[in-house]
Amino acid sequence: MDVWSWLWVGWLGAFAAIEGTALLNSREGDTLSEHVWRWFGVGRNGEKRPEVTGWVRLRRFGLLAFMAWLSVHFVTGGFI
Repeated sequence: MDVWSWLWVGWLGAFAAIEGTALLNSREGDTLSEHVWRWFGVGRNGEKRPEVTGWVRLRRFGLLAFMAWLSVHFVTGGFI
């Protein structure tokens, strides 16, 4: 493995440690999912849904577009 492979493995390990700790301590607002929901204005069960403004819609569209592109990028081997 080259240095880039080791760096990506380290990055994945750091993510697993951070997310694993967040999942095990069960505090509100500590997982990546909870942060993404807050950043993109998504209400959860029992929470008051945030006001949906143009800025919230733009952020959500950006997330959707990025995730769609990333999925296609991975599936096509970087063709897109």
